[in-house]
Amino acid sequence: MATLEIKDLHVSVRTDDEQTPDKEILRGVDLTVRAGETHAMMGPNGSGKSTLAYSIAGHPKYQVTSGHVLLDGVDVLTMPVDERARAGLFLAMQYPVEVPGVSMTNFLRTAATAIRGEAPKLRTWVKEVKAAMSELDIEPSFAERNVNEGFSGGEKKRFEILQLSLLKPKIAILDETDSGLDVDALRVVSEGVNRYRASGDVGVLLITHYTRILRHITPDHVHVFAGGRIVESGGPELAEQLETGGYERFAIRT
Repeated sequence: MATLEIKDLHVSVRTDDEQTPDKEILRGVDLTVRAGETHAMMGPNGSGKSTLAYSIAGHPKYQVTSGHVLLDGVDVLTMPVDERARAGLFLAMQYPVEVPGVSMTNFLRTAATAIRGEAPKLRTWVKEVKAAMSELDIEPSFAERNVNEGFSGGEKKRFEILQLSLLKPKIAILDETDSGLDVDALRVVSEGVNRYRASGDVGVLLITHYTRILRHITPDHVHVFAGGRIVESGGPELAEQLETGGYERFAIRT
């Protein structure tokens, strides 16, 4: 069973000005996510939630100054980005980027080949992709479109979950997947996440501001993130408390 362990993680963001010191964003994050668990990370804007996600994935903008991120006991911080993905980490981005000149079909098969260590058999792969697209209400014609080019916000998020279902990572980090989704798109995307969660083989870290996605994806644990660290943890009831009381009471801890 896969386990992601974040231990006393401190991260700074690099500044463009050499005379300006790097700004510390994460100030000692401790968190363990196991396969079969869903953790919701909630907090106000600027608290460091997305920094945590991108630091785990290996974004070069963020400098890990101390701490560890272990996947099944191996520190992924020593790995380049592609090795982290092959090891089983997956990041669904808040703002998925466009990749002109690369079709969804080629992107997905190339990614699957890298993860699986060999190219999937074409006939089986085509059926697998079509079935996954159908479950997410993605039009078949999208398979030949360039990755995220001209996609709406909802279409981009569905494509992120399509990758999740096909690449089958050990740990999925979903960074504000609910951002910009209408009611129908939120339902479809949430159902896609739930289908993958049902296998019990994946751990999910769901980063969000709001509780609306948690009405579709029930977390096992809820964490409040403020001032670059986790300041409170609890069960699903904590999310309801945040819905009614907001984050103001955590401001003094930042």
